[in-house]
Order: sequence, then C-alpha cells, then structure tokens
Amino acid sequence: MTSPRPAFGRLRPVSATLPDFPWDTIAEAKARANAHPDGIVDLSVGTPVDPVDGVIREALAASSSFPGYPTTVGTPALREAACGALTRRFGIEGVDEGSILPVIGTKEAIAGLPSQLGVRSGDLVVIPEVAYPTYEVGALLAGARVLRADSTVAIGPENPALLFLNSPSNPTGKVLPVDHLRKVVAWARERDVVVVSDECYLGLAWEPMDTGSAERPDHAPSILDPRVCDGDHTGLIAVHSLSKVSNLASYRAGFLAGDRALIAELLAVRKHSGMILPFPIQGAMVAALNDDAHVDAQRERYRARRTRLKAALEGAGLTVDHSEAGLYLWSTRGVDSRETLDWFAERGILVAPGDFYGPQGEQHVRVALTATDERIDAAVARLSAVE
Repeated sequence: MTSPRPAFGRLRPVSATLPDFPWDTIAEAKARANAHPDGIVDLSVGTPVDPVDGVIREALAASSSFPGYPTTVGTPALREAACGALTRRFGIEGVDEGSILPVIGTKEAIAGLPSQLGVRSGDLVVIPEVAYPTYEVGALLAGARVLRADSTVAIGPENPALLFLNSPSNPTGKVLPVDHLRKVVAWARERDVVVVSDECYLGLAWEPMDTGSAERPDHAPSILDPRVCDGDHTGLIAVHSLSKVSNLASYRAGFLAGDRALIAELLAVRKHSGMILPFPIQGAMVAALNDDAHVDAQRERYRARRTRLKAALEGAGLTVDHSEAGLYLWSTRGVDSRETLDWFAERGILVAPGDFYGPQGEQHVRVALTATDERIDAAVARLSAVE
C-alpha cells in the first residue's frame, strides 16, 4: 500500500517563512477584557467605526451599474482626483495621471511591492526599527533579508534593494521632518535604492512639528513634497490609503503615487495578475478624494477622542511617547508590553502590545483612537478610576 501524497506535494508552504500572525497571540487578553461587566473597549486595531459619508456612498451607487471589466490603471477621473488631493491636502507637486496607480487596499500593496518591484531572494530590505508588520512580511514573501534600521548609518556598507519608511508612524505616531527625509532621499539616490514611504496617516497630524513650512505647521511632510525631493520623484513611491481619513477600510481603497517608471512597472505586473480595483470602488474614491469636508470632520472626531484618551492615560500613570500624528497613542508603564496588555485587559480594555512591531517596542502598547465616543468615554472612566 502506497503512503498518501503529502498535502503540499513538493511545495513548501509559504506560511512557514512568515512570523506568527500577531493578533492570534492576544486571544487570552481579549477574552479577559470581554468579561468586563460593561463590555470590552477594543482599542487594539485601527478599524474605523464611524459612518461612510453620504457623498461617497452616493458615488458608489452611481458607479454600480457598469457591467464590464474595470482597468487596472484606474479611470482618468480617479487618477485626476488623486493628483488633486495630493496637491491640495499635502502640497505635493509634479504628480500627474502617470504617477498614480490604484490598489486593492494598501496592506495588499505593501505585502506585494518587494516581489512586484523585482526584489530577489537574498536581497536586503530595510524597514523601520518599530514597524507595521506587513513590511517584514512583504520582504519575506520575496525571499529577502530584513534589517530594522532608523538611520542610514545603521544600515552599514551594504546597499539594500528597497527601503521602507513610515511617517507618520504606525504604531508610534512619530513624524519624520523634512531634513531627515531629504537625507534619506539623497542617500538612496547615491546607491540606486528604491524608497517606499507609507503615508497612510499623513492627513492625521495633531501637533505643530518641525516640517519646515510656516504655512503648514501641522502637516506631516510627504516623501514627494518638493522640499524633500526637489520636485524629482525618481526612485520614490508614496503609499496612500482612504481607510483612515475617509472611513473606507471595507472598500479596500488606496493608491500609489510617485516615480512614473516604477508606477508603470507595477502596472504591467498587476495587469498580468488581474489586480484590479472594482469599478464601483473607483467611483467612490473619486468622490472621497474630491471632497475635503468629510475628511476635516473625521479628523476633528479623532482629535476630540485623542484629547480625552491621552489625558486619561497620563492620569493613570502611563507615559505617551511620540504620537504627534496618526490614530494611536504609543504608551508605556515602563514594563514589558505583555504585562501592560494584561493590566488593560483587567479593566476591560484591549490594546496592542508593542512587541507586535519589533523588539524596540517591547515596553510600549499601542492604544487606538478608533472606537465610538461611547466606548472612548468608557475607557476614560475606567482609567480615571485607577488609583
């Protein structure tokens, strides 16, 4: 009798090369928080909870009757709207329709970028020391080596194939100023290194910062900002999402912007792969990108929640580091993040332990602003009761 064929035959499961999925490791803490008499306050994920604006939903419905295949490159209206929003909201100049590529959610895009850009097995990919886990996942899927480094000096003599930036940072909320970004761009261009800058939180800056602009003191700078790159986008890709500023996480609506040659290469690969953003979503994105009123209103909702929650955390004895932008408060009690995770869970609050994001995050937790006003108020009340 022959033995059964292995499930994967000669193939090796890709998942074997990846780290454990972080949120699977906090199931026990979640169960403990769920047991709170007043219910859980889940501040562990950055999932929007507020309604999708009517102008976006109307555009989605108006685009829903199209029966054919959409194009991978996106409609001209979508690419034009993306260019307009980048210029109007962030002062980015020199983008045109050839600089834009819509993607099916930016997590998918980030995970696929190293492979789609031609990073080879054994190449080096640099990610931030404290980083959104998908940067590492994307590098590992390409068979690359990963280095965590926040300065070009720390990279050493080897020239990486790809360098990821994230400003404002998830999870820390730290913003990289213009001078820092300029140095990174200059360093990368001397070595022919492609820079991918994840800017999904660019529209959510809270505090005045050293941006180099008197006109935009509370705007985090983009890698495509002319003060950073002198209007030359060569070797640069910025990643933008509508999940946070427009509450479109369920729509999987995002886009890439930057170097036309790199965008064209990604377009060619994605066309062959059938990576096409659905036409109704493209229509909804046009409305979202052309309308700033709903973005401004949502920003103010988050600002109010941040003010209340930050005061409560500090009143309970935690220190909030960085956090000048984005949807999170990077907080510490000066002990291991898993101990702090349990401390919150005992009070019915679920947070994300900092070790999700790398060894440098082991004494912090990430506390999200993405909960309803009622749940934020519940968290504030529980933290205020801490003696």
